[in-house]
Amino acid sequence: QVQLVESGGGLVQAGGSLRLSCAASGSTFTINYTGWFRQAPGNERELVARLFSGGRIDYADSAKGRFTISRDNAKNTVFLQMDSLKPEDTAVYFCAAELTPWGRMSWGQGTQVTVSS
Repeated sequence: QVQLVESGGGLVQAGGSLRLSCAASGSTFTINYTGWFRQAPGNERELVARLFSGGRIDYADSAKGRFTISRDNAKNTVFLQMDSLKPEDTAVYFCAAELTPWGRMSWGQGTQVTVSS
């Protein structure tokens, strides 16, 4: 079992920045990757960025060059630094972890990010 708690969402103007945090607890040694997903009203949940335990990073095309995923291993925390935010980035952002050995996903509760134009 892995528990994930997000923080850092909020309201920001276009062009601004936010940093999301995801603190993991429990059986964190089972985590294959920790990632950020988002879901806007009427849209499917989509991957924004993910960071594998071995260091590999994947970004969605919409996030490349603007968002940076990183982690603090000592604190079992993963961050998503979001710069140059656009109104289309408005969504609920979820932290998620894929767990070994079966690939089950553990999800946080979500945090709202709203970018005003």
